Amino acid sequence: MDAKVTLSFDANVISKAKAFADANNISLSRLTEFLLSKVGNATYRSLDELPVSDWVSAVSEGEVQYVRKNSRKGVRKDYLESRR
Repeated sequence: MDAKVTLSFDANVISKAKAFADANNISLSRLTEFLLSKVGNATYRSLDELPVSDWVSAVSEGEVQYVRKNSRKGVRKDYLESRR
């Protein structure tokens, strides 16, 4: 069951995240859910241990260099499998 949540981000971060989500054929809501599910499925002691911490840091600082290893279908498949 989906639940709604309100979050506040810097407008520049939102703009870049929307562009990233659009380029990967996924909504910003589902991208956020996917990233948060990765955090929730493992035990991390700090933000630095998160597998997406470098990307999040780069986005928040304004420079993004994301190297995509999966195809769009791969990302979508990973997401859909995580929803099962």
